[in-house]
Amino acid sequence: MMDGMTLDSEMRQRLEALSTTNLSDAMDSLRIAGAVSGIRPMFKVPRVVGRAVTIKITAAGEKKSQVHLGVEAIAAADKGDVIVVSNHGDVKNNCWGEVLSCAAKVKSVSGVVIDGAARDIDACEEMGFPVFARAAVPITARGRIMQEAYNVTVRMGDVQVNPGDIVVADVNGVVFIPPARLAEVVEAAETLMAKEERMKADLLAGMDVLEVDRKYNYENMLKK
Repeated sequence: MMDGMTLDSEMRQRLEALSTTNLSDAMDSLRIAGAVSGIRPMFKVPRVVGRAVTIKITAAGEKKSQVHLGVEAIAAADKGDVIVVSNHGDVKNNCWGEVLSCAAKVKSVSGVVIDGAARDIDACEEMGFPVFARAAVPITARGRIMQEAYNVTVRMGDVQVNPGDIVVADVNGVVFIPPARLAEVVEAAETLMAKEERMKADLLAGMDVLEVDRKYNYENMLKK
């Protein structure tokens, strides 16, 4: 697992310069499943980068929760980490709100990414804590859902996410990158981004779009 200091010193600035679309294309070219669609920022926030601290959600029932969901993950998080909440795409039940955002912000957590719904969005925006989710709802989690485990392997969309995986979230969606593949993903994404910048430069210089397409073999640009 990559520690936070290594991420900050070697990769954070490079990742912050790359969109999730750049990274998703790079991962496609390397045949790595990592992009999740439909999880969006709940308000305008900068791109979020960090290591995943995961939370697995289940339905409330006869087995009772011993702690409020999220608090153990926040306590375990280091500066710059991202809380990743797996609630199976459920947009009816809230699994993150104002108090958890406040606690995470105090711990210098970079943000939260939720495969599900959040609430208290206005308060989260006011305190400047980035929230990425599928929806906003007003209801409490209590009596409806609970934390099953934290810092375990979870499913986000159709992607398997492990504790310590690298998270990048922006207005386009979210990608999760295995640390062992991070360097090659970043290098591939930077190469693809540079190629697209050259394409745009040629278009702005007056080159015909069909000529640009032929010059850069745009349809096949992800193939090696």
